[in-house]
Amino acid sequence: MSARARSAGESDRGRPDGLPAGPSSERTLRLTVLGCSGSVPGPHGPASAYLVEHDGFRLLLDLGNGAFGALQRHLDPAEVDAVVLSHLHPDHCLDLCPYVVFRRYAGEGPLRRIPVLGPAGTHYRIAAAYDPAARSGLRDLFDFTTVAPGERELGPFRLRFQRVNHPVETHAVRVEAGGRVLTYSGDTGVSDALVRLAAGSDLLLCEASFPDGEPYPPNLHLSGRAAGEHAAKAGVGRLLVTHVPPWTDRVRIGAEAAAAFPGPSELAAPDASYEV
Repeated sequence: MSARARSAGESDRGRPDGLPAGPSSERTLRLTVLGCSGSVPGPHGPASAYLVEHDGFRLLLDLGNGAFGALQRHLDPAEVDAVVLSHLHPDHCLDLCPYVVFRRYAGEGPLRRIPVLGPAGTHYRIAAAYDPAARSGLRDLFDFTTVAPGERELGPFRLRFQRVNHPVETHAVRVEAGGRVLTYSGDTGVSDALVRLAAGSDLLLCEASFPDGEPYPPNLHLSGRAAGEHAAKAGVGRLLVTHVPPWTDRVRIGAEAAAAFPGPSELAAPDASYEV
């Protein structure tokens, strides 16, 4: 599998702010990390958010705290085509609130409606966070769709969703386009469903929130070793470890994941891009 990380400074296509962005070919399946801090925004980057691009279509996987600012370093937010939310914890969804402001007021009028796919209750959750007193909600901006385990088409992507092991309804998602496959774990504890979903993926973007060998709550998050074990069982080409909280030793988590996975493994970094 060919997945090479690019920092924002390495890329070669112009962005709206005049800074460079990712590779020029629109036929690649490209992942850009907007934020990867676990549970809360960290001192060096936002909470979870990922931009996936193929054939000119721009898909956001999650949009956690602080990530809307990072999005603007890579893309005019008006050019986002769809959003998929793995679950409704704040570190994965709450920057849809500033995105509402942008889509409603940044320009001559509200922008076109775009799909937002998420668990049951997504519209209510985001609308209440944006303005608890508002009656109109957010359906003028977003076309909300409730996801369930199974497949669906979205733009050039084939998406497959699977419920994973987290206290609230959470879906991992498999993204296929151009003959390449990216699987995103969302938040999960140990999950056979994730292994099945990720089977044969070129890249597994997998959370790891706890050091191995230390007590932590079950059915919540993975350790670094467990992330590596899930990647190995799924037979993926490459492991990209994400969602490490700022109070946890990133280097240790990364090393534990790499020790449990025989293929290439690295820690996700804000503003890095990967060709899947």
